[in-house]
Amino acid sequence: MANRTVTDETQPDNEGLSDEGTTASGKDFVGKASSAAGGWGALKSVGKRILKSGQPLTSVRTLLKANQPHGFDCPGCAWGDPEHGSSFEFCENGVKAVSWEATKERVTPDFFENHTVSDLQQWSDYDLEHQGRLTQPMRYNLETDKYEPVAWEDAFREIGEELNKLPDPNLAEFYTSGRTSNEAAFLYQMFIRLYGTNNMPDCSNMCHEASGVALTEAIGIGKGTVSLEDFDECDAIFCVGQNPGTNHPRMLAELRKAVENGAKVVVFNPLKEKGLKRFADPQEKLEMIRGGSEATSTDYFCPRLGGDMAIFRGMGKIVFEAEDRAQREGLPAILDHTFIADHAAGIDEYRELCAQTSWEQIEDQSGLSRDDIAYCADIYMKSERVIATWAMGITQHRHSVPTIREIASFMLLRGNIGKPGAGLCPVRGHSNVQGDRTVGINEKAPKPLLDAMEKELGVPLPREPGHNVLHTIGAMLEGSAKAFVAMGGNFARATPDSALVAEAFSKMPLAVHVATKLNHGHLMTGQKSFILPCLGRTEIDKNSKGVAQMVTVEDSMSMVHGSGGINLPASKHLRSEVKIVAGIAKATVGSAVVDWDALGDDNDLIRDMIARVLPIYGDFNAQVRKPRGFRLYNGASHRDFKTPNSKANFTTHDLPEQTEWQRSQNDDGVFVLQTFRSHDQYNTTVYGMDDRYRGVFGLRDIVFMNPKDMRRIGVKARGLVDVVGVHDDGIERVCKGFRVVPYDTPLGCVAGYYPEMNALVPHGQFGTQSHTPASKSVMVRFRVIADDDA
Repeated sequence: MANRTVTDETQPDNEGLSDEGTTASGKDFVGKASSAAGGWGALKSVGKRILKSGQPLTSVRTLLKANQPHGFDCPGCAWGDPEHGSSFEFCENGVKAVSWEATKERVTPDFFENHTVSDLQQWSDYDLEHQGRLTQPMRYNLETDKYEPVAWEDAFREIGEELNKLPDPNLAEFYTSGRTSNEAAFLYQMFIRLYGTNNMPDCSNMCHEASGVALTEAIGIGKGTVSLEDFDECDAIFCVGQNPGTNHPRMLAELRKAVENGAKVVVFNPLKEKGLKRFADPQEKLEMIRGGSEATSTDYFCPRLGGDMAIFRGMGKIVFEAEDRAQREGLPAILDHTFIADHAAGIDEYRELCAQTSWEQIEDQSGLSRDDIAYCADIYMKSERVIATWAMGITQHRHSVPTIREIASFMLLRGNIGKPGAGLCPVRGHSNVQGDRTVGINEKAPKPLLDAMEKELGVPLPREPGHNVLHTIGAMLEGSAKAFVAMGGNFARATPDSALVAEAFSKMPLAVHVATKLNHGHLMTGQKSFILPCLGRTEIDKNSKGVAQMVTVEDSMSMVHGSGGINLPASKHLRSEVKIVAGIAKATVGSAVVDWDALGDDNDLIRDMIARVLPIYGDFNAQVRKPRGFRLYNGASHRDFKTPNSKANFTTHDLPEQTEWQRSQNDDGVFVLQTFRSHDQYNTTVYGMDDRYRGVFGLRDIVFMNPKDMRRIGVKARGLVDVVGVHDDGIERVCKGFRVVPYDTPLGCVAGYYPEMNALVPHGQFGTQSHTPASKSVMVRFRVIADDDA
């Protein structure tokens, strides 16, 4: 069969984009999209970003140390490094992250003196963060409605006093962003547990929690099994529910190289994304001169939102049918019977699930035909080494855990786990979200970790499960949460039901934010609020003896890297995350059990403690000083499955009775919405107002919609609509005045940017088992705003 590109009844890319339309400022907001990811567009963006930092020489010098020996680990994403020391091992996202951090702009006490919090609340996310780096610890004054300077020791003392006033430690919530280093995260979770709670909501709860739950059940570890080198050896890659061109651009080079090596790269994504079609590598000089690009996929399919599980169930049916045919005709087996017999359990039950699932249900949920699914299954059966990779397009549905279990089961059929060139690859976002979980940021910590912590500390620790993100939101909304401490991130804007969360924050007795820049979460002040500015990843951190400190992070491939800053701190008042955690901990729980001053001053001591508690790190301090770091032992990569039965387990999940897309078909005016990033964005951080790959410029209040759906509801390209949530909990959720952009996406499926659309995502709609917000399956309807009302 020829290579395919299949969309469910959609129109060609950019249909309708010739209509004229402008933003309120008069600037065209829809224009020509990039024909490929990377290329001159990426280089221009890089140059613009470096100049905009105000310190171009510093930014260039800094970038040359990204992912290098004796340099810092790029904070842009968690994608692995092929050679931790190769030249120019960074991407457009990395440039944005580094330049954003290395800006010359500063938010000093004078800035806060000139602006009340009420005033700043009216600013956009973009405008707040582009004021620059925070320079001093600040404490909110309720009477003046302003943040005012506070000495570090006074801040620590007051925070400790407030936490110790609580009658129950479980009234406090301790959030962790995935950019927090291993050392800071380990110290943080130790402090939290000594304080007396396991309330540790973290960014994993909002993105890849489903991957962790599903993979732990299936293969005994909540991580992927591949190394970066496996992408060089594979015969096929199934790339599902992700957009690497925007979220982790360095992956594009691996996909492109795989295609050049003759591998099939099959994409399942509801939207046509430039990066998953072609990539112009800015490091290929001749290609840049000629204006060329190379394919990053061989086959592209656009399923309906929530339809990926049905695709893999359908491919499973095809594989079993091919196996039966091979048995009847005396042909070579399709299944890897040796692998299954030695290492897997439950195949008979899975075979029965596949047999009982009808093609009618598979085709209706997926939006793909039986022939298309058979075509993809044929690629799988002809490939000896296959990788399945996915991101939040899979993890943010109500049936996300069953979907990942389905992907894993499909891969088990031909032994594509635990051999070179094959495996499972969930692609994380934050640069150390995986590492934070490994070192103990977990509201449901495994018993071995707690046992080892108690042995190390010599005191009992709380055992009952704590709060995840959704539990924390519930506690805030009901008023039982009395304190909130955040290690980075922008919790209030990243969460579902962000409007409700903002209101709850205003009633919080204590809020503490460790951050590098100002964001909206800092402005949702309660009775007492603190902003504690920390060093960035690129900045030098010296201890009391003048010795530069190193931190570590873990990427998506379980590689642990060292990271040491090279720039002077943005302010002499900044402290490292480690020192800030140690300061709060000392003021709250005292130093009888832990010498916080010593640990806060020497990261080597923290790594020694991590290695004692978690032997998987071995001789941590020695290993992390190797040029490329080291890989943590991953049993599933060696077919050592740490499940209760010591086997890899096939799924027992039925397809969902109805996906949200199927439910929406019961009402002609209802659609399914997914929220996602623009190209010029990293999580809630908005670097710029353009989305070059989707052809949107200068505006973020956007809804992407199939042109046929636009005609059905009576709205023209660039027309205005209110987006209204369709839920039965009695809460009105509306995003007003969004413009509609025609896009190549399945009928009934629409998309828009977060955090702007997080207000439409109900915190009560989440993944079974994972509690991950269902941000990729939000049911909405539209109120078209007449031209004379616009």
